[in-house]
Amino acid sequence: MSISPVAPLAPPNLVSQAGVVAKHSGKLRLGALTAIVVGSMVGSGVFSLPQNMAAAAAPLAILIGWVITGVGMLALAQVYQRLSRSKPELDAGPYAYAKAGFGPFVGFNSAWGYWISAWVGNVSYAVIVFSALSFFYPAFGNGNTWQAVLGASVALWVIHALILSGVRQAALVNLVTTIAKIAPIVLFIVLAIAAFHTNIFALDFSGAATKGLGSVLTQVKSTMLVTLWVFIGIEGASVVSARAERRRDVGAATIGGFVICLLLYALVSLLALGIMSQPELAGLKNPSMAGVLEHVVGPWGAGLINIALVVSVFGAFLSWTLLAAEIPFVASRDGTMPRFFGRANANGSPTTSLWVTNGLVQLFLLITLFANSTYQALFSIASVAILVPYIFSGAYAALLAIRGEAEAKIRDLVIGLVATVYGIWLVYAAGTSYLFMCAILYAPGILIYWVARRQLKLRLFHPAEAVIAALLIVAGVAAAWLMYTGAINPLS
Repeated sequence: MSISPVAPLAPPNLVSQAGVVAKHSGKLRLGALTAIVVGSMVGSGVFSLPQNMAAAAAPLAILIGWVITGVGMLALAQVYQRLSRSKPELDAGPYAYAKAGFGPFVGFNSAWGYWISAWVGNVSYAVIVFSALSFFYPAFGNGNTWQAVLGASVALWVIHALILSGVRQAALVNLVTTIAKIAPIVLFIVLAIAAFHTNIFALDFSGAATKGLGSVLTQVKSTMLVTLWVFIGIEGASVVSARAERRRDVGAATIGGFVICLLLYALVSLLALGIMSQPELAGLKNPSMAGVLEHVVGPWGAGLINIALVVSVFGAFLSWTLLAAEIPFVASRDGTMPRFFGRANANGSPTTSLWVTNGLVQLFLLITLFANSTYQALFSIASVAILVPYIFSGAYAALLAIRGEAEAKIRDLVIGLVATVYGIWLVYAAGTSYLFMCAILYAPGILIYWVARRQLKLRLFHPAEAVIAALLIVAGVAAAWLMYTGAINPLS
């Protein structure tokens, strides 16, 4: 097998999906970059927002959750906007910022966490697709029956074969999947506005009368991983910044995509609370947008949303399968990952990386069958895993401001600190179960890092890095024991 040249860390699908490339230059313009950001973020999550947000929160907490998320994600979007201008040479995505600011081991863990988030996210895509298909074939259940796992496995390896053969989605297919994502959401919002009832929305506004919801703070914490999940992909323009015609468009696309998605997400979750009560929404099967629309217009509404989700997520499944494979593929080129991840076939497909990635997806699909794992549990793990690159992106922006290397020292320091604190708050809000699960997934990465450093004949750890590695190992072993004894079960 040959080693192909370094490629930008992004699926060609996402680039073609935008459909706007600078004439003759092959570079992406503002419209293309914005479409990449929106296309990266709008996947399966929005279709399940009504139930996911209402599962443990009343309207007041959900409103507060969106405000916190808006501030935190805006800060993170501005971090990527400003870093794209101040550090144009770092064009391999979030892990490059962590490595530049905090050393190779932190950079490796950022790449590792991003990779974990991508392939675990793909498992959740498979679960939600077959949960949606159960509307037409009930045996698929919640996406975790043996029939659903079998169907998801077939889909996974068909996509695997397509990528190995060098096949990419045609522009027409990309256009269809993009419309399938946005059009039903806009239709839902329009119909929900017409069906909205203030008295339903105001019913038990704080959740005090609903047993089991807890305090407003507890409710707000329950919404945090949901809101994070739907914003994963906000770094999309930064990831493909090497292809931008103008560097300043990267930041503008990131902010523009963030605003569009925040409006769509907040409206979907809040309008649903004026159509059905919190307990009713919490009891809906996902994709819960289908249940809400069925409540408004009848069965055809549920059918429309389920079809739209299947088309949308299958497109996203292909895109993120390739993205997940390209993360270690590209990271192997600067020594962050071992060289074997950099192997490619004659078609330029990242073979070793793809086999390892999809092998892990298949393993977790089987785990969903035996552990009865849900879509919400899987996306929570994926959300927590990506916090490392997000937190260190914010911290790097703050570090540059402290060093005096930022465009506007005070403003960049505030933005970087807000993004970092938001990430740390999310770690707290996630709870111990998901943190322990991520420790199990992060700890084996130390062995992969050791291989990469040995190949480069470089020192394995500096003292602070050795402490971090030791803590990861202890946390991973403790988590494995707690899961073995049944004390925690983040996959249920």
